[in-house]
Amino acid sequence: MEPGLPGRVIAQARRVNYDPATRTLSVWFVPSGNRYDFNDVPPQTYAAFRKAWLKGRFFNAFIRDRYSYHLVEQSPSG
Repeated sequence: MEPGLPGRVIAQARRVNYDPATRTLSVWFVPSGNRYDFNDVPPQTYAAFRKAWLKGRFFNAFIRDRYSYHLVEQSPSG
């Protein structure tokens, strides 16, 4: 895993995308705009994430430290 992922304080996602073919969850974070891809995320986890009322808490509890990830795209301001 790479450094630079937003802190556990409640990670806020600006945008989220999921590719079921590769089981890749892409997350663009606020305020940096940086995109991270999380590998091998099951469709059920993505569906639960979308339905979660407190997405930051869900992300921290069920995605952040459970799936490998990497920085895909760094925002010019990030």
